[in-house]
Amino acid sequence: MLNRHARNAFTRLFTPLAAFLLRLHVSPDAVTFAGTLGVSLGALILFPLGQLFWGVVVITVFVFSDVIDGIMARLANRAGTWGGFLDSTLDRVQDGAVFAGLAFWFFGAGHSFTTGALALTCLALGNIVSYVRAKAESLGFDANVGIAERAERLVATLVVAGLVGLGLPVPFLTGTLALLAVASAVTVCQRVLTVRAQAATGGAG
Repeated sequence: MLNRHARNAFTRLFTPLAAFLLRLHVSPDAVTFAGTLGVSLGALILFPLGQLFWGVVVITVFVFSDVIDGIMARLANRAGTWGGFLDSTLDRVQDGAVFAGLAFWFFGAGHSFTTGALALTCLALGNIVSYVRAKAESLGFDANVGIAERAERLVATLVVAGLVGLGLPVPFLTGTLALLAVASAVTVCQRVLTVRAQAATGGAG
C-alpha cells in the first residue's frame, strides 16, 4: 500500500526484523495473516467503541506487516504470484474492517449518520476501484491509472480519524471521506475509460 520511495525506506528499516522472523521459522504468509487479523481487530473493536485514536495506533502497527511479509518472501526466495494474490486479497479485508468500524461508530454512539454513510460509500467504491483494475488485467488490459490509489485513501482516512480521536471536529473526517468518495468515483471512471480506449484499439494482450 506504500509508494515506491516510502517502501524503499521501510524496507531498509524492517529488513533486520524480517530476517529475524525467518530465523524463527515464521513464514511470510503467517505475517500476512497476523497483520490482517491485527488491523481487523483494531478497527472492528476499538472504532465501534469510539476509540478512534487508539484504533488508528493499533492499525498502523499491524499495517507494516504489508512491508515485512514482502521482505521475508524476497529474503527466502519465495516471492511469487501466490504471495501477491494473498496480500491483495487480505488488503480488501483490512479496508473493509477499517471503513466498517468507522461506520459502526458513527451510525451508533458517534451520532453522525452522514459520516457513517460516507465510510460505507468509500468502502464500496474502493472495492470497485480494485475490481476494475484486477478485471482489466485479467483480460490483458492496463488499468493502473487514477487519482485515488489504496494507499492514499487509507492513509488519509486513518490520519484524520486519529486526529478526530484526539479532538478534531468530526466534520473534518466527514469532509475527508466525501472527498475520497468523489476521488474513488473519478478513479473508477478513469480506469473504465482507459480500458475502453485500449479495447477500441485492440490493446488487450
